[in-house]
Amino acid sequence: MPWLQLRLAITPEQAPTYEDALLEVGAVSVTFMDAEDQPIFEPDLGTTPLWSHTHLLALFEADTDADALVAHLQLLTDGDLPEHQIEHIEDQDWERSWMDGFAPMRFGQRLWIVPSWHEAPEPDAVNLLLDPGLAFGTGTHPTTSLCLQWLDAQPLEGCSVLDFGCGSGILAIAALLLGAPRAVGTDIDPQALEASRDNAQRNGIADERFPVYLPADLPQEPADVVVANILAGPLVSLAPQITSLVKSGGRLALSGILAEQADEVRAAYAADFALDPTAVQDGWVRISGVRR
Repeated sequence: MPWLQLRLAITPEQAPTYEDALLEVGAVSVTFMDAEDQPIFEPDLGTTPLWSHTHLLALFEADTDADALVAHLQLLTDGDLPEHQIEHIEDQDWERSWMDGFAPMRFGQRLWIVPSWHEAPEPDAVNLLLDPGLAFGTGTHPTTSLCLQWLDAQPLEGCSVLDFGCGSGILAIAALLLGAPRAVGTDIDPQALEASRDNAQRNGIADERFPVYLPADLPQEPADVVVANILAGPLVSLAPQITSLVKSGGRLALSGILAEQADEVRAAYAADFALDPTAVQDGWVRISGVRR
């Protein structure tokens, strides 16, 4: 059957109010999306974290009166609706449509990220099996892409690797498949650690090759290669800790950084690292270098 879809542009603070109101007026589903239509995969336990620019998508039965719907929502929320759009959409196989949105992706010369429902385009390449799931990091975001490209270009044989803010485990698992004998992951979110373990098992990686820890439990052992795809603010504030986790002569890659934040992050690491030129993709950057 076809549907009536209402899309609301909201702030995180407005989310609970409008979610409750939409359900009260008969929405059959309510979905949070970021401004680039990426669904939220990684809620902290008991919370729903939101981007600063969030869309709320609600589906109603096709014969719903759009004008009456808007009027009712305004009454429930005591004011005009935020910027919104109403459209009729045709029925489709939503699971199939969602799956079709994730195709195999190539990063660098050797590495592919392959959803489980696809055949590997190059069976003899380095193929990392990964589905969208509990945590961020499916390769689609520029920050993840920048880190995967960097890892693909590194000689990792014999190297220890630390994935600081591991999320789905995609970067550590990629490093292991690309030749690293062992990687360690850490994240503040227990769900991310569970997702990392699950994805490692899916790729045939034994637990002892990829142990994961909450930050308080992380062994303070410097690694040959450290990747940290988090956010600019934590990268700056945690610079002394992250630096201490890189061996002398070791390599570091930082991402999760907007282009306008690059200078501040570079300044936080310039004294301890010989930094490479900043890599840029779609307004996001990667900063890498070698520990002095």
